Amino acid sequence: MPRFVVEADGGSRGNPGPAGYGAVVLDRASGETLAERAEYIGVATNNVAEYKGLIAGLTAARDLASDAEVLVRMDSKLVVEQMSGRWKIKHPDMKPLAAEAARILPRAQVTYEWIPRERNKHADRLANEAMDAGKRGEQWEPSASAAVFAAPSAPSAPLAPSGPPGDAAAGAAAARAALAAARGIAAGPAEADTLFGSPAAGAGEARAAVVPVPSRTPATAPAPDRAPTATAPAGGQGWGPDMGAPATFVLLRHGETALTPQKRFSGSGGSDPELSPAGRRQAAAVAEALAARGTVQTVVSSPLLRCRETARVVADRLGLDVTVEQGLREVDFGAWEGLTFAEVQERFPDDLQAWLDSPKAAPTGGGESFAAATRRISATRDRLLAAHAGRTVLLVTHVTPVKILVRLALGAPPESLFRMELSAASLSAVAYYADGNASVRLLNDTAHLR
Repeated sequence: MPRFVVEADGGSRGNPGPAGYGAVVLDRASGETLAERAEYIGVATNNVAEYKGLIAGLTAARDLASDAEVLVRMDSKLVVEQMSGRWKIKHPDMKPLAAEAARILPRAQVTYEWIPRERNKHADRLANEAMDAGKRGEQWEPSASAAVFAAPSAPSAPLAPSGPPGDAAAGAAAARAALAAARGIAAGPAEADTLFGSPAAGAGEARAAVVPVPSRTPATAPAPDRAPTATAPAGGQGWGPDMGAPATFVLLRHGETALTPQKRFSGSGGSDPELSPAGRRQAAAVAEALAARGTVQTVVSSPLLRCRETARVVADRLGLDVTVEQGLREVDFGAWEGLTFAEVQERFPDDLQAWLDSPKAAPTGGGESFAAATRRISATRDRLLAAHAGRTVLLVTHVTPVKILVRLALGAPPESLFRMELSAASLSAVAYYADGNASVRLLNDTAHLR
């Protein structure tokens, strides 16, 4: 007998007010996300929205397997106690909803468990996405997380930082649940070689599925924070029809600065440090590696000094000029600039937690949120793609822009930014094809660059 977990939630902005629900079905053994449901339901109360979420979750579970054993977990004490039969249902609006939920699966197959709100973030996120979509006059569409990633069925303990916070706050020790490995189709061998040319010896490689990137949007239009639905292209096994030469962005994080080994936040609002001696050696080494490949045709750099210095070393070796692109700058970390993660946690604990919980939260003191950075970097990506169709372009930038470009290409959710590690002077690449698909290659081993 299949064993599922249904996590459901609903919310109303006004109670009653604009309302929506979210529900997710998980495999109880592996924690794999099997289905997501969310909908904007117009003006309603919190309790109505919560019941609607329960109905949607149970329906999704039944559609997957009508004989499944289902554990429902919700942070609504009212719904859990009423559906468990311990509390009477008195409100006339709740009675038909509870009866509808009870008819979906036999009672013997469903049990209920109350969980704290902080353990119901997946369903809560879906409900808020649905309400946001309703506010824009749109229908909610599923993200890539259900199709590509497996999420834990219960929150894990806080994880150790995945990388230094310098340049991108990769050291978010309390990031939400860790993502399981992607289950996408491996890239084809011919496609893999197009990303950098012949791979450099000794470089660690990871290939990702070919999945759609967000639809191209004008620079003035905000890009969606939520990743697009991930689907493999026609043709199977990761290769489709010949789309011609892709536009390829080779993504180079700048070399070390004095702040990098100290793991300090270093964005676009701080001291704009120069490369350290180690960083200059890294830049020279990566210049030799790229020269050996011979595939880079254009060099574009963030305006910050550490990137311009790295780009100049590489461009001089390749015999190319450097173009500065403002959109490739690092996030502004506001009052956190120059501080370690521990120092921020001590001085601004509430702001830090809000930032870890939501991509829309900005660092203290007028910093830039990941949501705002995503819109900026998406617009920059589209502008550069239009200008460099079919060419291989080296983008010398920072941790956050690289992670966002990779996240969008993979169709991964925003929280995946906290699960990527990006070393100084490391290389990644994204090839963008004419049909809107993208392929990602990671070369994240800089030991040979020191």
